[in-house]
Amino acid sequence: MNHATDLCTAALATSYRMGFTVGEHSAGHMRRILRMFLTRWELAHLADPATLALTELVANVVRHVPGRRCSVLMLREPYGLRVEVADGVPGTVYAKAAGLLDEDGRGLSLVEAVTDRWGVEERADGKTVWFACDA
Repeated sequence: MNHATDLCTAALATSYRMGFTVGEHSAGHMRRILRMFLTRWELAHLADPATLALTELVANVVRHVPGRRCSVLMLREPYGLRVEVADGVPGTVYAKAAGLLDEDGRGLSLVEAVTDRWGVEERADGKTVWFACDA
């Protein structure tokens, strides 16, 4: 079940939150939503790095979160864009150096490479991985 909240017009001017049970094709739907808001917020030039980073964070939920539940928050900030992906699995995540022949393990390194900042906020009931792209 997927649902969106904070759908009042004033909130959509600066933010959009949605909850998902994600699957292999969910990132494509989220990329379209993010591109729509970036255009609305006059930040369309951030679409390529932001959609790549969002795709990587959603892929991590698909691979590592039992039940594949997450929420995504897109925020129009004074400096540009902040996107948060929260899940219910506590723990630390970090960018690691993948070997040349490794088939995975590059996702957070890609997020680090294409965004201006990223980080993890740990909570007792899970974590939020976020990234920011400056306008």
